[in-house]
Amino acid sequence: MQNSSIYFVHESAYIDDPCVIGRDTRIWHFSHIMRDCKIGERCNIGQNVVVSPQCEIGDNVKIQNNVSIYTGVVLEDDVFIGPSAVFTNVINPRSHINRQGEYRQTIVRRGASIGANATIVCGHTLGRYAFIGAGSVVTRDVSDYAMIVGNPGRVRGWVCECGTKLPLAAAEEGPVEASCPACAKSYRRDGMCVQPIIPRVGVACLP
Repeated sequence: MQNSSIYFVHESAYIDDPCVIGRDTRIWHFSHIMRDCKIGERCNIGQNVVVSPQCEIGDNVKIQNNVSIYTGVVLEDDVFIGPSAVFTNVINPRSHINRQGEYRQTIVRRGASIGANATIVCGHTLGRYAFIGAGSVVTRDVSDYAMIVGNPGRVRGWVCECGTKLPLAAAEEGPVEASCPACAKSYRRDGMCVQPIIPRVGVACLP
């Protein structure tokens, strides 16, 4: 695919045919977008990023330097991937066994952020606006708005859509409400389910 007036590709990057790349997306130095990828509008793909075949990336996604997005990974709109974050797509890799038919899907829901050097073990879903701390290792599904820290990653709190930690205890019982100290958006927590008090259409907690 040749450079286009609707998106920017640095001269050192490679884009394989066929791919779909949205308007105002930028792809920077030494990155490689492989065949059959779909990348939305207004994305920023940093230096030395590899996007493997058939990956789907939504609008306004930010992928920092040195990240590999493997086949089976889906990034919804407004996702942030920090530098050197790691994805996988096979649970039990062996060099001498071809497991291309065993790829497990990983879905990163809208607005989620993954910190630098975090590792996302394949086969899990990261909920809407979840926040994965730098260096954390995700080994299970992550609820909407959850803050995950550690190895293995555990829920250490809850975050607003603006990225500010909410005044909600990680293990507090019963329905509770809190407002973001930065933007004043209000949330309700019931068990492991956190939602805006006036939820957006389509926002639902993970089971």
